[in-house]
Amino acid sequence: MTFDRFQHPAQVVVSAFGAAVLLGTGLLSTPYATTSGDQARLLDAVFTATSAVCVTGLVTVDTDTHWSVFGELVIAGLIQIGGLGIMTLATLFAVLVSGRLGLRARLIAQAETKTLSMTDLRRVVRKVVIFSLTSEAVIATVLTARFALGYGEPFGQALYLGVFHAVSAFNNAGFALWSDSLVRFATDPWICLTIAIAVIVGGLGFPVVFELLRFGRRPAGWSMLTRVTLVGTFTLLAVGTVVITSTEWENPRTLGQYSDPGRLLVGFFTAVMPRSGGFNSIDIGQMRSESWLVTNVLMFIGGGSAGTAGGIKVTTVALLAFVVWAEMRGDTRVNVGRRRLPDDTQRQVVAIVLLGIGLVVTATYVLMAMVPYSLDRVLFEVVSAFGIVGLSTGITADLPTAGHLMLIALMFIGRIGPLTLASALALRERGRRYELPEERPIVG
Repeated sequence: MTFDRFQHPAQVVVSAFGAAVLLGTGLLSTPYATTSGDQARLLDAVFTATSAVCVTGLVTVDTDTHWSVFGELVIAGLIQIGGLGIMTLATLFAVLVSGRLGLRARLIAQAETKTLSMTDLRRVVRKVVIFSLTSEAVIATVLTARFALGYGEPFGQALYLGVFHAVSAFNNAGFALWSDSLVRFATDPWICLTIAIAVIVGGLGFPVVFELLRFGRRPAGWSMLTRVTLVGTFTLLAVGTVVITSTEWENPRTLGQYSDPGRLLVGFFTAVMPRSGGFNSIDIGQMRSESWLVTNVLMFIGGGSAGTAGGIKVTTVALLAFVVWAEMRGDTRVNVGRRRLPDDTQRQVVAIVLLGIGLVVTATYVLMAMVPYSLDRVLFEVVSAFGIVGLSTGITADLPTAGHLMLIALMFIGRIGPLTLASALALRERGRRYELPEERPIVG
């Protein structure tokens, strides 16, 4: 495999994810992939393949009833590929085969895994794969035992359900093998808490997880990335749980139908899933509009950098808050703890936020012109696709073809990142050899 024709590693990442979508589409288009034995609609195959590779979970057809076991295995495989990152897998294979990496291959893998240094990249990639597979094995073991002992499933079926949902949960994909997702397990802590923990760990980001494993309870050794990600993640989880639980507490169509302990469990689970988990234990379409708004914010932010979650990332929002705070204080530099935030990182933060907002607003406007649904439902669907979350108010399957194509594009962009796509489309990086005179306009 050669990458000489590509000017930037991000181009390879985009091309590789596109190739995975095409491969998944081809496999899902075969008669073996459907329960009826008929060839699936091309649009359904493309949408499902994109949703799986981009670890989103939005669907146009019911996963359990429409796809056969072969089709479900294809979906699980695409989720695994998308979660780990195609370039991470490609780098690992290169290491195993040749035992060495060239500079270009290192740059490509760095673009996908977002490691902060190219030092010991082979070791990092191995750790990513080993940690992912080990985590999925642990999750699968717990789920398999629960399905077998708690619900009387035969061991083979319990193992199949456990492995599929372990892969889907750790990779923040949100695909479930029941038409109602996890509604039937809403008050089962063994199922819901296991999947919630898998979503949180998978969404923290591999650099953060590895640093926690290395330094453990010694915060002095934590980097800025780890500190910001942890504080931002648990703040959003706490705020989301309190707001959603309190808003839906008396809603008889959501939390109101359960006992108090059940409401707390369902409220916590519902607050975790917008960070890209995509599973639901209540009918999202029956939630109050206020809860949709909060969920939109959580989906747009997403999880940690270099993890399986989507969104503009917790780190991005947290660093933007530091930038705003420094500007309000009149500081000439942005400091995070005892470290200074570089100017180029500040520009990147602002660019990611503005690109994300612009994309969501534009897509919402265009989609509203196509469908008769209200703004809150359309916005929810758009943010869910962009944040590669997979939650839906129930209108995905009813959208027109143009609407489905738009969601496909949003899922793809949301997975690889706005800046990655922009840099991949650029033919070359250009540096200026001169500086223009400075002029300060009136702002605000």
